[in-house]
Amino acid sequence: MPSKRTLLITSALFLLMALSACSGPTDRDMILDLLEDLASRGEDRDAAGILAKLDQDYTDFEGRDKAQTEDMLGGYFQRYRGIALNILGREIMDLAPPEAEARMDVAFSSGAGKVFRKLAEISLDNYRLTLKLRKSDGAWKVYYAEWQPVSVGELLSDPE
Repeated sequence: MPSKRTLLITSALFLLMALSACSGPTDRDMILDLLEDLASRGEDRDAAGILAKLDQDYTDFEGRDKAQTEDMLGGYFQRYRGIALNILGREIMDLAPPEAEARMDVAFSSGAGKVFRKLAEISLDNYRLTLKLRKSDGAWKVYYAEWQPVSVGELLSDPE
């Protein structure tokens, strides 16, 4: 029969495991999931889904607010058929809840060869997105975005 000490230690370990399992995703996990989700919604041409991830006071580096961004996305999705976005690298540069800053490098391609390019990871257009995030009501949202083309030599290293 186990001793009281063994039962106490075993019980404490089970309690710690249960508490860690119930704690949910970390802020880091939530931010990385947000980056993945934004890329996925871009491929799905889901402007409403992207806009839902933007904070009410969102602006981009050219001064567009949410309404102007909605117009930009509509035009963009009309112009480009079959969008492929491959995440090449991502990093969280600053995480100090309730704010954070993250970067993501994506390879962009579009057109009839989307599936082949996605599988082969071929793209002539690589972009770095820098996002400033704010956590509100338990969810991270983008309140500022900036993007620029980057060369292959400038790409972030491995995805996290």
